[in-house]
Amino acid sequence: MSELLLQIDGKEVTARSGATILEAAASVGISIPTLCHHEKLEAHGGCRICSVEVDARGRTSVVAACLYPVEQDLVVRTRTRKLERIRKSLVEMMLAHAPDSEVLQSLAQEYGADRDRFEKEISFCIHCGLCVRYCAEIKKKNAVGFIDRGPRKEICFIPEIAARECWECKECFPLCPTSALQAAFVLVKALTFPSDAD
Repeated sequence: MSELLLQIDGKEVTARSGATILEAAASVGISIPTLCHHEKLEAHGGCRICSVEVDARGRTSVVAACLYPVEQDLVVRTRTRKLERIRKSLVEMMLAHAPDSEVLQSLAQEYGADRDRFEKEISFCIHCGLCVRYCAEIKKKNAVGFIDRGPRKEICFIPEIAARECWECKECFPLCPTSALQAAFVLVKALTFPSDAD
């Protein structure tokens, strides 16, 4: 595979063709925040907290670093006022759903996010999709999925599959940035086996 030369935050970086900006930045110790990214999973680009500015072919754009492939002579900025505002707003929106998430609280402090900017709609889910994708891509079980769309979208364990597969697995639990996936699992268990909840 060929190598490309690009610039990230003023630093020259050599990256393999096909790598993403996120991977190239990590290779030289430049940290870009992520919430929906996992090295074992296909890139998703759902949370957009990894947004960066790129100058390519005479245009400046804001792109998701976990999805955008490196290019020769690409210029990337990971910290600008515009990006700080974007990340701040994203964190504020997610805090409305998961105000007790330690990961979000840490990001809120870093970007000066207002925890009370948006009305609370506590669902404990920020739709990162890590649990859904891990179960589908790594475990090949499809025991958890998204239901509904838009503001009604939520995570749901599929009782028939979860009853067989999830009790001994639980590998998706530590991936959840809101730490609430376990509560959803316990709820499904209680609904599936009501006698166990006594």
